[in-house]
Amino acid sequence: MFGENLYQLRKLNRMTQEDLADKLGVSRQAVAKWESGESLPDIEKSIVIAEIFGVSLDDLVNFNSDDNMGLPPAPKGKHIFGVVKVGERGQIVIPGKARKVFGINPGDSLVVLGDESQGIAIIKAADFINLADVVKKIVNSHNN
Repeated sequence: MFGENLYQLRKLNRMTQEDLADKLGVSRQAVAKWESGESLPDIEKSIVIAEIFGVSLDDLVNFNSDDNMGLPPAPKGKHIFGVVKVGERGQIVIPGKARKVFGINPGDSLVVLGDESQGIAIIKAADFINLADVVKKIVNSHNN
């Protein structure tokens, strides 16, 4: 997980292995070995890496993108809490007007997002997946 998380965060931040190596005072080959899983950085370097990318050390080490729609670790204080279903009577307690404005209907899949400083956000799963695909395409086009 660490190697994949490091790779995704580095790519998301448009950094080369050499860029990251320079910031950490290590060789590019060391970064390559961390990303491939051949070795791991010491705890002090891991803390610095987490700080560089603005993620928690726990997410850097343990985050599983497969459990989070393929996304990389989120910045500190930001969360994807998961997908929920709106029941027959809108049991998520979304006001009727909000359901109408956003076209939320019984049985729709929703993604619940959270920001510790700003609160919770809810978006239709299909819209979120489309947005994530657009972001991935943009990031990939900039990295090629």
